[in-house]
Amino acid sequence: MLNDDTPKAKILIVDDLPENLLALEALIRQDDRIVFQASSGEAALALLLEHEFALAILDVQMPGMNGFELAKLMRGTEKTRHIPIIFVSAAGKESNYAAWGYESGAVAFLYKPLDIYAVKGKVNVFVELYHQRRETRKQVQALEKSRQEQEVLLQQLQATQGELQRAIRMRDEFMSVVAHELLTPLNTLFLEAQLRKVELDRGNIAIFDAAYLQEMVTRDQRQIQSIMSLIDDMLDISRIRSNRLSIRPRQVELSALLARVVGNLSNQAAAAGIPITLQADQPVTGFWDEFRIEQVLINLLTNTLRYGNAQPVDIRLTALADGARIDVRDQGMGIAKQDQERIFEQFERAVENDSSGGLGLGLYISRQLVEAHGGTLNVQSQLGEGAVFTVTLPLTSPSEAAS
Repeated sequence: MLNDDTPKAKILIVDDLPENLLALEALIRQDDRIVFQASSGEAALALLLEHEFALAILDVQMPGMNGFELAKLMRGTEKTRHIPIIFVSAAGKESNYAAWGYESGAVAFLYKPLDIYAVKGKVNVFVELYHQRRETRKQVQALEKSRQEQEVLLQQLQATQGELQRAIRMRDEFMSVVAHELLTPLNTLFLEAQLRKVELDRGNIAIFDAAYLQEMVTRDQRQIQSIMSLIDDMLDISRIRSNRLSIRPRQVELSALLARVVGNLSNQAAAAGIPITLQADQPVTGFWDEFRIEQVLINLLTNTLRYGNAQPVDIRLTALADGARIDVRDQGMGIAKQDQERIFEQFERAVENDSSGGLGLGLYISRQLVEAHGGTLNVQSQLGEGAVFTVTLPLTSPSEAAS
């Protein structure tokens, strides 16, 4: 039983006599098929190249190209090679046409006058085979499509599994680094507290003079600030991942902000033997989150002090037509081209196996903060020739423009 959407089988009948064509079509016509007529081998070839036929019924004795010659051409062409061929002939059996027909690739040979039941039966068989082949082909195509979809799904699952494994590995590494980075200042604070308790238990109050207290407070502040910075970074990562990172723009003058940041880091720079030059003579005022921009600048300058190879650092502020650009240039070890995007990812550092501390989050957070202002943060560098980190900021951040 064929469905309504099943395509009809096409049957080609070829005979040079119109009355034979009409009689044969009347004999084999049914609702599940379309019959095409051709009165010559040349006309039949034109139809064969245009349509997909389920069966071809060829008269053997035709003027010009006979049925055997047409069959030979059909078998030599890929498009028509597999079409079943039934030969019909008015010649007697003694002519041995049947043997020639089967050698030409025929599936049947019928003699005129035609046996009505034999013709109908054979045509019905090949029409049914045609529909079965189409259905099989459709099922094979569906199976192949399903296989391809399953392959894509498998690749996606493998990719997801890889990402999950990477996330788990990053989480474990992150927790390990966090524990190490937090334990370092906490251990220092704990040991300092234990030493003070020992001195107090012994009654050595005299050692807690003004100079000792000042040094003690300075050390404690440094360790506490280190812990707070680590916690702030972890909180920022949480806000970024949950899309809760917000900026609060207000009017800010960048040259003054840069001068303050450089001043705050001057002692650290002096201790590292690195001179910092600031070129920000022209005031540039815009609407930014001052605390977040300061955070970005501190991250960039801290990196230059860490990886700048004790060479001078130059900071330049440039006013743009619709914004501002800040260039932080060092003369340190430089960054390989293949690493210049990697260092802006989470838990990545410019130097592998870096033991200088930190979570490897500073540049990642900085880029997120700059982009939240509608700006960009990029680096240009070559190994051995230092690096230039460039921050561009529009004068008005997206949130301020929206309001």
